[in-house]
Amino acid sequence: MSIEPRHMTIERRVRYAVLEPPERPATEIWFVLHGYNQLAHRFLRYFQPIHAGGRCMVAAEGLHRQYIDDEARRIGASWMTSEDRITDIEDYVAYLDRLHAHILAEESRPRRGGSKPVRIVGLGFSQGVHTLCRWLAFGRARIDRAVLWGSTVPPDLDLAAHGAALSGADLQLVMGDRDEFFDSDAIAAHEERLREAGIAFTAHSYAGGHRLDAGVLRRLARPG
Repeated sequence: MSIEPRHMTIERRVRYAVLEPPERPATEIWFVLHGYNQLAHRFLRYFQPIHAGGRCMVAAEGLHRQYIDDEARRIGASWMTSEDRITDIEDYVAYLDRLHAHILAEESRPRRGGSKPVRIVGLGFSQGVHTLCRWLAFGRARIDRAVLWGSTVPPDLDLAAHGAALSGADLQLVMGDRDEFFDSDAIAAHEERLREAGIAFTAHSYAGGHRLDAGVLRRLARPG
């Protein structure tokens, strides 16, 4: 007797969090993707230092939630596991494409002085870096700048096939100088892999570990 897993498609609700732009119309939208065992609305708090002007901040939440502390009953979310990973990747890429379209439709307003498009920034932190890279590679959304913070491009992502998708965004790499998951050799190998694939990037570092840094965020948020 053979038992094989199958799939079917259903409608389901997804959760995300938004910091509306203090000024209208929106001139810039950030789609920020949290790390393993984080939640969207809590992750979004780290971006309050750059929440200003026409900047809209949108945090998508991973489709898998679980208890991360049985005693305190704390809950976190993740983007995928090794189980049924291809299906999970397809699902979250489709979800992020739809969220992108939904937010852009909400934030589209007549603009004085022309029809300059809203600038789109994608930022992935930790596990969210792999999510962002696969969204760039397999999705349809326009991303003007991509920030890879606290992790590397997925090792299994074929840069010969998908390097152009990463190059199409203004690629920014961010690592703390004491990140417990990536030493200097791992960072150097990651950067060399991108150079060999002809992918341009700008690297940033800060004094600290595996976390977001307000100073670097402010630097990335500057015009230009």
